[in-house]
Amino acid sequence: MAEVELRVNGTSSRVQLDPRVSLLDALRERLRLTGTKKGCDQGACGACTVLVDGERILACLALAVQYGGREITTVEGLGRPGRLHPLQEAFIRFDGFQCGFCTSGQICSAVGMLAEHRAGVPSVVTPRLAATATPLSEAEIRERMSGNLCRCGAYDGIVDAIQHVAGVDDRAATAEPAADR
Repeated sequence: MAEVELRVNGTSSRVQLDPRVSLLDALRERLRLTGTKKGCDQGACGACTVLVDGERILACLALAVQYGGREITTVEGLGRPGRLHPLQEAFIRFDGFQCGFCTSGQICSAVGMLAEHRAGVPSVVTPRLAATATPLSEAEIRERMSGNLCRCGAYDGIVDAIQHVAGVDDRAATAEPAADR
């Protein structure tokens, strides 16, 4: 057993863990933060995506002991008390979910993806980001979010929600809120 200090959503907790315990299992079973979902448990679906020091990772592939002392953010840690994160609000507004199972991973991934794009991290769609802001196109969003699967097929709503938060004047800018459809 190893004692690990996990700093999750701004709160530090000391836990005794077998060094082989995944970050996903530590979050769900030891810290009772069940917003992060266990989908495939092999890094293929993205349902377990969380942020570590602002970067997205797959918690099912990470050993909890590797992340002691680092800032971990789960879906429960987004937003502020009484106020949803803008991406959470946009997912609701643009029907970015259906069954909801993948939603926490999608939202955490989108938060990380937007930060990557702002920082100029290249992708297959834009291998050479210019020093000036490169627009976040639908193709760019789909490529950067391709590690997060949605079995219900809510991809159009997910893209619309991300475009809305990113301020992209595309389908999301003219889409009616979900309640009005």
